[in-house]
Amino acid sequence: MNILIAPDSFKQSLEALEVCRAIESGFRQVFTDATYTLLPMADGGEGTTAALSYALEGRWITTKVHDPLMRAVDANYLLLADNTAVIEIAEACGLALLTSAEQNPLITSSYGVGELILDALENGAQRFIIGLGGSATNDAGLGMLMALGVRFYDANDNALTQGGAQLANVQRIDTSTLHPKAKALLAQSTRPFAVACDVTNPLCGVNGASAVFGPQKGGSDKQVAILDKALAHFAHIYAQHNMQDDNDDYQKVAGAGAAGGLGFAFMAFLDSELQSGFDLIAKATRLSAHIAKADLVITGEGKLDAQTMMGKVANGVGLMAKAQNKPVIAICGAVDHEDYHKSAHNESTMNTLFAVVMPSIQQLAPIDEVFNSAYTNIETTALNLAAAMRLGEKLN
Repeated sequence: MNILIAPDSFKQSLEALEVCRAIESGFRQVFTDATYTLLPMADGGEGTTAALSYALEGRWITTKVHDPLMRAVDANYLLLADNTAVIEIAEACGLALLTSAEQNPLITSSYGVGELILDALENGAQRFIIGLGGSATNDAGLGMLMALGVRFYDANDNALTQGGAQLANVQRIDTSTLHPKAKALLAQSTRPFAVACDVTNPLCGVNGASAVFGPQKGGSDKQVAILDKALAHFAHIYAQHNMQDDNDDYQKVAGAGAAGGLGFAFMAFLDSELQSGFDLIAKATRLSAHIAKADLVITGEGKLDAQTMMGKVANGVGLMAKAQNKPVIAICGAVDHEDYHKSAHNESTMNTLFAVVMPSIQQLAPIDEVFNSAYTNIETTALNLAAAMRLGEKLN
């Protein structure tokens, strides 16, 4: 029997590869002779580079960049053998880099993301996979673009400084100063940046970057209003700079508001296309081909709920396996059946997508204990599922 194990990470507890190994360990105690293929997955956010580093040949590179408050910090990215750089923006401008007291989307900057891109270009990168997610910023890529050489000026022709609030002062944009290597990349390649994005928020408005994600980054109601207005102003100035009608601008595109407006910046300034993070990773890891060889597919994530259907790994794996008539087991930390079914707008509900859905938490405990016990819980759940399958074989 060929068993494909392709889960997402269990956030705050295990990376996807560790989840793979826990599931394999449980199943191997029953199905000792089975062939196991481990394929850690991601949806473009946290864990993307780790997943691709296991599936594809590449090397990790560490470099110094500026964090959201412009302090020096070490950041990692993956350079694949085909000169594709895989960058998670959270490495440079992630919320995890700040304490709760330091969070302030009016001043945080994405400058370090631009530095990562430049370092990758210096190391020979010819194509990029960018994972949007987990940012502490709301600057529409202002900092990133500054690091790449783009210049922004106010009404008095003074150069702008860092932070989302600065967007309200933009009156002139100079893209002629874009770094030569970045300029050469855009000239020789069509859409060299594949941007993994798992949200559909526009740049501005009630569903925009500021309103939806600003509070998560420490923004007060007043700050959110300031930032939303600043983003709208920036998009308007960009449209004028490119002699476009505002209605034809990128600000309304689904995903423009991702990572505090970095989605907008990648589309508007770097000729990028926003893509489903899961689809991007699935293509890079040849997930469909692995499913074709499998007799059983096992996936999972930290919590299976309404968000699972919104481009998350478990749903994506389930849909691809179902298309090839392969049975799928989902092992998750927790399962919210009611919430999941409320989100189901088609026939791909939990019952039809997965042959078995199993929560892995073994006993009630404080959340820290649950996280610390994740490996053992998943391994035990996998063992019990395998034992049930073996019992079914005997009964038949």
